Amino acid sequence: MSENKKDIMINFKKAKSLMDKLISMTEDGEYCIDIMQQNLAAIGLLKSAHQMLMAGHLNTCFKNAMASKNEKLKAKMVEEILKVNKLAAK
Repeated sequence: MSENKKDIMINFKKAKSLMDKLISMTEDGEYCIDIMQQNLAAIGLLKSAHQMLMAGHLNTCFKNAMASKNEKLKAKMVEEILKVNKLAAK
């Protein structure tokens, strides 16, 4: 993950800032469409961070596990990817 860590952290910090803004906007009763647009921006940042995390994991941890002779580790890694993908699809 270290290669993408900077970009991932930027996305998380921007999303956090947007969440604070969303809370304020909602408390202040701002226009619904404006709140929804900011919400979608936060979701986009989190999805982007997720993709970067997934790419980093596949290119390091997953790749190393698949190259090993440890069949239990391989099965565990595949199971984890499937579980995360299922959660992401919700």
